[in-house]
Amino acid sequence: MKITDIRFGMLRVPLKTPFKTALRTVETVEDIVVSIHTDTGHVGYGEAPATAVITGDTHGSIISAINKFIAPRLIGEDIANLNRITRMIQGALERNTSAKAAVEIAVYDLWAQLYDTPLYKMLGGGEPVITTDITISVDHIDKMVADSLSAVDRGFESLKIKVGKDIGVDIERVKAIYAAVEGRALLRLDANQGWTAKQAVYAMQSLEDAGVRLELLEQPVKAQDMDGLKYVTDRVHTPVMADESVFGPLQVIDLIKARAADIINIKLMKTGGISNAIRIADIAALYGVECMIGCMLETSISVAAAVHVAVAKSGVITKVDLDGPSLCAFDPVDGGVTFNESEISISDAPGLGIREIRNLEPISA
Repeated sequence: MKITDIRFGMLRVPLKTPFKTALRTVETVEDIVVSIHTDTGHVGYGEAPATAVITGDTHGSIISAINKFIAPRLIGEDIANLNRITRMIQGALERNTSAKAAVEIAVYDLWAQLYDTPLYKMLGGGEPVITTDITISVDHIDKMVADSLSAVDRGFESLKIKVGKDIGVDIERVKAIYAAVEGRALLRLDANQGWTAKQAVYAMQSLEDAGVRLELLEQPVKAQDMDGLKYVTDRVHTPVMADESVFGPLQVIDLIKARAADIINIKLMKTGGISNAIRIADIAALYGVECMIGCMLETSISVAAAVHVAVAKSGVITKVDLDGPSLCAFDPVDGGVTFNESEISISDAPGLGIREIRNLEPISA
């Protein structure tokens, strides 16, 4: 099975409700879809969102990186040579992690198709059903409480609460949500780099003193502020999770050695795809550090790949934040992984199991 062509498409899927964080507000998922074609007729699919405020990737840069630097290296390559291909993808250019991730996902899809096996089994196997949380966007307190209650009523047992806009209001938001859902759902707090280290400690100590028990606090400070992250981790009881502070395996090693966080959030769009996500999970396992697997605003194409990784690495990936498809107004994918509110399940179809992608607009690269 050899690569013959790499094509692009634009996928636009409206969200059920605007996605609001300390960094941005988004109303529609607009992602680049990559399809890799082979001489056997098999097609592998990948996807990349333009998350410029986090990864630096834009639609234009994703297409350009793949078209000019990655694709020329891959044409003619045999899918069976997976390690060689992933090295070529990662070495094609610096950064551009979302572009690399989209291509790697499509390659891994084809690799599992080559052996007529679901991807998670090729990665080591596992129980093909997992449970995700759902995000509650930053908004007025009453709206956030209503959204939280709605999510719990739909069966979600973990809620990811977005904060980081206003420290005083953030504390009241969390208190109100905790009072509304206490005993029915765990709360994960995500500040999206919106606080300073001292603000984070103040907020968390205020919440902890008020009896609010949180499962974790995600990325309270700026991505580059490793000292600030450690400052928070050392001073609060709630476990602290690093997200934007860690993209690749080397950063993970530095973070673990510095004891700057308790948990690591793995996202394929940060790691540059599946190969480095697996390395990060294995490194964390060696050090006895828990991981979460998360996503950007992605549809069920690339999130499916994250689901397969989560299942195969469930020994260290103990928390799942793969709610992107649940936030979308509809699922454009026929086949693949099934997203049913909090429950995500994998079929026995080879690779990612994707048969068709609807509403895909072709792009001439």
